[in-house]
Amino acid sequence: MGFGVFFLLFGVLLYFDSVLLAFGNILFLAGLAVIIGLHRTFNFFFQRSKLRGSAFFLGGVALVLLRWPIVGMVIETYGFVQLFKTFFPVAFGFLGSLVNIPFLSLVSDF
Repeated sequence: MGFGVFFLLFGVLLYFDSVLLAFGNILFLAGLAVIIGLHRTFNFFFQRSKLRGSAFFLGGVALVLLRWPIVGMVIETYGFVQLFKTFFPVAFGFLGSLVNIPFLSLVSDF
């Protein structure tokens, strides 16, 4: 999954290189399936409440694979936000709690 994110970022930095973006998408989805399992990955993407986000995300992946990288990445980003919108408050809350760690609070004071 880390290699997938790396190739996605590298593909965006190289002006939406469609090969790198396609490779990154494939690695990201394969990494997700390896980490949480095929059954849980399928259940995550095809929950009734997440069908719209899944359709946009997987449609964006398909457009990137069909060599429409900019349009595909825009649609994929929208789908990603729709899929993980319940996770963002948890992540931001965790990041906000990092300033309570003694060493990090000293660094953030500067």
